[in-house]
Amino acid sequence: MSKIPNKQTILIGGIKSLFYQKKGLPKSSTVLSTMLRNSGLPYWTAWYVPRYQIQNDLFAKSHFNFQVDEANYHVLRTGAFPFIKFHCSKRPVENLDLEDNFYNVLKMLNFGLPTLAYGISGLYMATHTEQLTVDGHDITIFFWYKENRASPN
Repeated sequence: MSKIPNKQTILIGGIKSLFYQKKGLPKSSTVLSTMLRNSGLPYWTAWYVPRYQIQNDLFAKSHFNFQVDEANYHVLRTGAFPFIKFHCSKRPVENLDLEDNFYNVLKMLNFGLPTLAYGISGLYMATHTEQLTVDGHDITIFFWYKENRASPN
């Protein structure tokens, strides 16, 4: 496993990723499914992944169903520069198109400024990290705190 990237590396990597996407990075959907499986398909989880470590194949998806093995998750996802933020809750499949469109319009109307603040706060307030290996790449997952994965709430 590689060492945990520092704040400067995450910020500079995030800026570079706005202009140049490194080839061969794992897809964010693959990181999402790997993280959920490695966590034992928890009831909920919320984490950040540095945007420069992944290929953002879920771009423009804000609230959607995501199937992992036998479990369905409602995923709230946002670009929270210099990260991408995921909040996942295990729930039955529902039509989330209205909410997805609402969140996308809301992000456009506020020019992404709240999501930028959310990302910068994650950069400074994350207190726990976990390492994943996905498609041969070491990925660092950031949490505000260590989660209790057995908790149903």
